[in-house]
Amino acid sequence: MNRQRLLLLILVILFVLSAIWSYLKWPRQRSVPQSTPGQAESSREKGRAATPAAPAAQKGGGTALRLDLLDREQPAFKGYRRNIFNPVFSDEAKIARQRAAAPKPVTPPPPVPKPAPVPVPPPVMPEPPRRELARFTFLGFLKKDGHRTIFLTKDGEIVLVRKGDRFAGRYQATSITDQALTITVTDTGEEIVIPLIENRQLLTAVK
Repeated sequence: MNRQRLLLLILVILFVLSAIWSYLKWPRQRSVPQSTPGQAESSREKGRAATPAAPAAQKGGGTALRLDLLDREQPAFKGYRRNIFNPVFSDEAKIARQRAAAPKPVTPPPPVPKPAPVPVPPPVMPEPPRRELARFTFLGFLKKDGHRTIFLTKDGEIVLVRKGDRFAGRYQATSITDQALTITVTDTGEEIVIPLIENRQLLTAVK
């Protein structure tokens, strides 16, 4: 925007200067005072008498008025021509072309954020057998044909266990007597002996 204003200001200054110059150089008409016929004849005689003396006056370094120059046709003023679309400063035009031709720097893509590591939940540790077995209560047992079946309860649910049965998902009854229940923890191989006391929780003892 500043460059356009500067160009417009320069054009206005050039236009004003050209107008002043044409006004000063434009020829002006001179008026001749009106005279009577007698004065006109006397002036012609004086002019004829002064005409031969003009060269002498020029030779002597004097000045003489040449009226014949007024009869010449003056050339018309053609005006001042300038291409207003040319850049004011050629260097700026070159710099602008160089900037336009220069390759623009390529902006690298932003780095892809790394995914946040997913926290690995800690492995679920199985409940200790003694704590889990303590939730069972021994109600009694039934002996039939030499086989014993014990009755356990947990959270209001009755569980029947015979020799070789698996209960609570990971405990297998390996031996049942009138006094004790022997079980094996299937995932660890641990063997546990539990005394059987009616209406009491299963209290364990490691064999």
